[in-house]
Amino acid sequence: MSENTQLLVFGLLALLVLALFAGIALLSEKPVETFVFYVFAGAMVLSSAAIVFSKNIVRSATWLLGTLGSAAGLFLLLSANYLAAIQLIVYAGGILILIVFGVMLTAKNPFLGFAARPRELLIAGVVGVVLFAGLVSVMFAGPWPQVPNATPSSEVAPVHAIGTALLTTYLVPFEIVSVLLLAVMIGAAYLARPEKR
Repeated sequence: MSENTQLLVFGLLALLVLALFAGIALLSEKPVETFVFYVFAGAMVLSSAAIVFSKNIVRSATWLLGTLGSAAGLFLLLSANYLAAIQLIVYAGGILILIVFGVMLTAKNPFLGFAARPRELLIAGVVGVVLFAGLVSVMFAGPWPQVPNATPSSEVAPVHAIGTALLTTYLVPFEIVSVLLLAVMIGAAYLARPEKR
């Protein structure tokens, strides 16, 4: 199949999925929000699957950007604007770039492909099934405990209040995270240095 045919099939399939999402969204009370949720959730699932099945490290990192961006979109739907911005700045902007530079600095060929051995696939599959079974058992274990006197609040914490808390009350953990990221960058530069002979 030619590349143009593949693109046409992929485009038609994407349109079909979007039409399905729109049809499902029309059945809800808030069709626009439901449609946008399905678009972000579908993009997150697709990007996550592409991360797992991609055999190229740089492409996996690029798909990770799609997953993190979709998570930021879901935060926006929840009116958690600060979390969405932090998701994009810290994870998509910072960690992802760190991963890409780490891969490019440490690998002899940054576009190096990798293939998992059958034993590694088996171990990963078993761990995934065990974690999924644990999650399902916790979800359906029984009634969740209620926190006494807990009422949902409609007030949204302003960003300046969160920033003030980060730089006063939570200053030490905030700085520890920055030192950890600096250590990762130094480690990547150390591993990438040429060997002396």
